[in-house]
This record gives sequence, structure tokens and C-alpha cells, in this order.
Amino acid sequence: MSLNVTPLTGTIGAAVEGVDLNKPVNTGIFEQLHKAFLDHCVLVFRDQGIGPQAQTAFGKLWGEPAQQGNPLLKDLFVTPEIIKITKIPKETASTEAWHYDSCYTPVPPKISILAAVTVPRGGDTMWCNQYEAYDRLSPTMQRMIQGLRVKFVGLRLARMTGNDDKELPTATHPLVRTHPETGRKALYVGHPETAQQIEGMTREESRPLLDFLYAHSTQPDNLYRHMWRVGDVVMWDNRCTMHYAVHDYGNADRVLNRITMKGEIPA
Repeated sequence: MSLNVTPLTGTIGAAVEGVDLNKPVNTGIFEQLHKAFLDHCVLVFRDQGIGPQAQTAFGKLWGEPAQQGNPLLKDLFVTPEIIKITKIPKETASTEAWHYDSCYTPVPPKISILAAVTVPRGGDTMWCNQYEAYDRLSPTMQRMIQGLRVKFVGLRLARMTGNDDKELPTATHPLVRTHPETGRKALYVGHPETAQQIEGMTREESRPLLDFLYAHSTQPDNLYRHMWRVGDVVMWDNRCTMHYAVHDYGNADRVLNRITMKGEIPA
């Protein structure tokens, strides 16, 4: 059996047809999915309608669930593996900014998988390709930033969950990380409140470079914007993409179930 994998843009994302995620995925299909995932960074499966049990089974094909590793998410679990992402007031939404999942932890997750349960008008999610962002830099800039490390702080999520009065989770990772499976280099930056400072530099010295790389990563021709439908499943590689959840749906309900898989220490 062969899957139908259709690129969604010239730089990131592909739609996958020919697999039912409510059923066990055999080795041959998984091998095709794995190749498509490494090639396109984001995979979209329409009209799946999977529940938590099927989502967990599919997630475990890709690795070990990692939700428990983030202390700021401990109150959001609906199962030991899955958290429910619901509507959040726009003024406190931590996800309405380009970000990686849990980059402020020592070992950020490698993969996230979202299943759409309730979808409003709006509420799209965007992803950008951080391989492409790195490749588009001049050779001089690539050499200059190689070896630099960035301090990431979980300030935005802490504020959203009401934990900003506590000690914030913090980790330092390479500004350019190498994907452990593809060997490709990708930028690892983030929102200014999260990617706060380059190691060995002051915050004032760090800011112009980090701000440039953040804006450079999110150019319109380097992203895919997904318009959700009930039943959709979307998975992405947290090691080579950032994402942004657009909050343009007012007080309407929006519910997505998410499972994330344990990753590797960025290198």
C-alpha cells in the first residue's frame, strides 16, 4: 500500500492521504510516513476524527510521550499522555507568537501531534521551516552564529498558566542545532520573551541579532498556514520548525488534543 503525499507549500508541509489513524499503522506505512515527515517537517491528515486512545497509539510509534516533562502543563492533562488545549483569553495566550514547544526545558520534545475536536471560525495554526531559515542566511552569518548558545525562559507560558510568580524554567541551547536524524542545521530562536539572551553576551548585545533571526525565520514564503477542520490531525517536527496559533476567534470554543514525544538534548 502506498500513501499519497502532496506538498502544501514550496518550503514546508505535506498532506497525507491513504492511511486511517484509527487503525494500527503497519511497518511499511510507518516507513513512508517517517520519510515524508523528515522531508516536509509538518504532516496534515484530514478527516481522521481520532480519540485519545488512537492518538496515543499513533504517537507512541514515534517515541515516548513527554508531557510530564513540563511542570507548567501539569494541570492540563486529560490522559497521562494527552493535554487538552482549549480557548485562552487573547491577552494571555502564550501561543500567539512564533515558538517551539518547551524550548526552555533541558530536553525539548521532538514531535507534537494535534487532533482537532472543536473548531471555531478562525483559529488557524502556522509553521515555519527552520532549516530553510538557516540555509537562507549568508555564509558569513552562518559562520558567525555557529557555536553560539541561547538562554530560553518559560515566561510566556508561566504567565498564561498563572505561574509567573514562581521560579521560571530555564535552559540554554545552541542557536544553530543539528537535526539528529537528517543531519541538517536549523535555526533555534524564538519570541524575545523566551529566547532572551546569547550566552556570553549582555541582553542589550544579544537583542539585535536574536530579533533579526526571529523575523528572518518567519517570512511569508517560509511558512504553512493550516485552516483547521474537525477531525484533522497535524504533526510537526519541533526540532526544525516554529509554530504560531492565531487567536482571531473571540470567545468561541476551540479544543485540540495534543501529545508530544520526548526528544534529544539539542546539539
